Amino acid sequence: MANQSAAVLQLKPGDEVGIAMRDIHTGEALAPFAGLAATGIPFGHKVALVPLANGAVIHRLGQPIGLAREAIAAGSHVHLHNMGFEASMAGHAIGTRLSNAPLRGVGDVPSFDGFLRADGRVATRNYVGVLTSVNCSSLVARMIAEHFRDPARLKPYPGVDGVVALTHKSGCSVADGSMSMSMLRRTLGGYAKHPNFSGVLLVGLGCEDNQIDQLIDEEQLTFSDDLMKLVMQETGGTRTSISRGVELVEGMLERASRAKRQPVPVSEIIVGLQCGGSDSFSGISANPALGAAVDRLVACGGTAILAETPEIYGAENLLLERAVTRDVGEKLIGLLEWWEDYTRNEPQGFDNNPSPGNKAGGLTTILEKSLGAVAKGGTTNLTDVIGYGQPLTSRGLVFMDSPGFDPMSATGQVASGANLIAFTTGRGSCFGCRPSPSIKLATNTAMFARMEEDMDVNCGTILDGKSSIDEMGEVVFREMIATASGKPTKSELLGYGEDEFAPWHVNAWL
Repeated sequence: MANQSAAVLQLKPGDEVGIAMRDIHTGEALAPFAGLAATGIPFGHKVALVPLANGAVIHRLGQPIGLAREAIAAGSHVHLHNMGFEASMAGHAIGTRLSNAPLRGVGDVPSFDGFLRADGRVATRNYVGVLTSVNCSSLVARMIAEHFRDPARLKPYPGVDGVVALTHKSGCSVADGSMSMSMLRRTLGGYAKHPNFSGVLLVGLGCEDNQIDQLIDEEQLTFSDDLMKLVMQETGGTRTSISRGVELVEGMLERASRAKRQPVPVSEIIVGLQCGGSDSFSGISANPALGAAVDRLVACGGTAILAETPEIYGAENLLLERAVTRDVGEKLIGLLEWWEDYTRNEPQGFDNNPSPGNKAGGLTTILEKSLGAVAKGGTTNLTDVIGYGQPLTSRGLVFMDSPGFDPMSATGQVASGANLIAFTTGRGSCFGCRPSPSIKLATNTAMFARMEEDMDVNCGTILDGKSSIDEMGEVVFREMIATASGKPTKSELLGYGEDEFAPWHVNAWL
């Protein structure tokens, strides 16, 4: 628990910097450390605890996060003006710190109330989805879903959470065989077979590059009463297509309403781990609390998907040390090498991230941000590394390649099978991810109080000295179980989750 009287928190003995627990004014005592503030330090920002020579390596949590750009006096604000980025200094030893924590016995695994699908997979929600093959069919898809916004039209279908339209801006000028087309089809295929969708209607224009029949073939899907297509140029235009789409969805809704929640083991939860609008406290409160919840989930046989490859850069050693095989570790190293090459032409390379909001919250370099991001994965072993939106083939902690853009990353996690999203934020990100519910975890009490209508759990109690990381991990774990059982999240109540569908594209023409 944090010391409530402390002005500065040193995260690990030997760290040259501490974190301001409130706004600190020039000349103010840096309790519990000796000395006075040489400059003002904003809440959440770093303060030098010792004098730093020009070029000195600066550590947080015992890990290097950058270099002093100039001599920095003790008590000074350490941030963009005097601390610089250095390429990752993380080691690449593989499998040197494997966890031997046992899985819980069958009788010890709690249950949640989920929907058991015919193929054995488990859903946390019961939607009907309308997906588009191309941007040109977006209006029709949205209007089909809009028809069912009226609660009276869903009343005959109890137990159905709604009709969701997920649209995107691609589908043409994307060549077959390209990385971008493969990822688009893999993403759409993952959503089409996602257990949180009882039925899916694929809507296309007809002349697009991303032909629905080819998508079905490549993703090894099969048309049925609950996976159907509608092609506008064949059906007869916009209004006719909307009317026909409504008819097809009504049939899916009738079948979806037959599904009933039943007790299933927590091992069927697959949670996607996200952080956005981060601040300097993300890596101190909400992210490690989520990590403690992940450790509990994995101990029950469940699965967590960590992602955002650019946001583990500089802290990759913390994952590599827990890779269960050399192949898993080398796949992660290979992803980082690809991203190093991919970002080579960016003005600031990897360090183009953190975002302006992250920096305002006290984060200075990507190396510092990565420390907090990796904490979401807890202490469990890394069992696999997969590509964007690829299906899961193992349980436990899995890393999925993705950019650092939250909607794009979460979209890939859901395509890979995540039936739940846990999203930490220090600045106050507003986010949803239908068809999977998204739990929002606040890093500090001030933001939670300010944005309580969007936040589900306040992890700021760790900073307030009212709970430990482990205690909050239990709270988050129980919130996962309640949400998976049907408790609506704040983002669901507000209507978030459709606009955030954002497949990743790496393509010359987009």
